[in-house]
Amino acid sequence: MSRLGHFRRVWSRLMDLYDEFFYVRYRSAVKRAHDDAEDLFLLLVFSELYGIPNPVSYYTLELLPHLHERFHEWHRRMGMERSPLEGIRCC
Repeated sequence: MSRLGHFRRVWSRLMDLYDEFFYVRYRSAVKRAHDDAEDLFLLLVFSELYGIPNPVSYYTLELLPHLHERFHEWHRRMGMERSPLEGIRCC
């Protein structure tokens, strides 16, 4: 093992620690903002199924098969024990 390789490994660990020290404060806020934006997006995509008129339902209809897998996490995060939609059974 060379001294240069050891120095690079130690430097890399120090930089990781530095990043964690400064970014740990904002990580939860960024995750919360991301989750809120994703929840709103999924509500817009599934709004037609809830009976809410959706002016772009033609485009969101194409997304339903791709988002079906994430529907379970979403309705659990929204506080619903079971799927509120008759057409989508995930629990």
